[in-house]
Amino acid sequence: LSIGPVRQAGAGAAALTPGQALAAQYAWAFFFGQSFFAAINAVLLGSLLYRSRLVPRWLPTLGFIGAVLLLASWIATRWGLWGPGTVNRVAAVAALPIAAWEFSLGIYLAFWGFKPSPITADM
Repeated sequence: LSIGPVRQAGAGAAALTPGQALAAQYAWAFFFGQSFFAAINAVLLGSLLYRSRLVPRWLPTLGFIGAVLLLASWIATRWGLWGPGTVNRVAAVAALPIAAWEFSLGIYLAFWGFKPSPITADM
C-alpha cells in the first residue's frame, strides 16, 4: 500500500530506492510481527498468569511450550533453513501450540473468568 503512491506520483526511476526500502521494511515488520512478538507475548503473559494463579496452570504452560516452538521456528527461518512465507509443515506444526494457547485462554476467560487471586485474598 505504501509503494503504490510513490509509483503513482510519477517519480520514475528515482522512486526505485524508496520503493525497495518500503518493501524491505514491510518484509521485516511481517517477519517479526507474525511469530517473534507472538512468542514474546506468550512468555510475558504466560509468566504473569502462571505466577498469579489466575488461570489453571496448564494454560500458561501451553503458552510456554508454544513460545519455545514458535521461537525455534522463527530462528530456523532467520538462519535460512526454510524460506519465509513458504508452506512448511514444520513451521505450521510449531505454530499450533501457540494458536491453541491463544484460543483456549480466550475461551477460558470468556466462560469462567479469572480465579480469585491468592495475592489479594489476604486483603
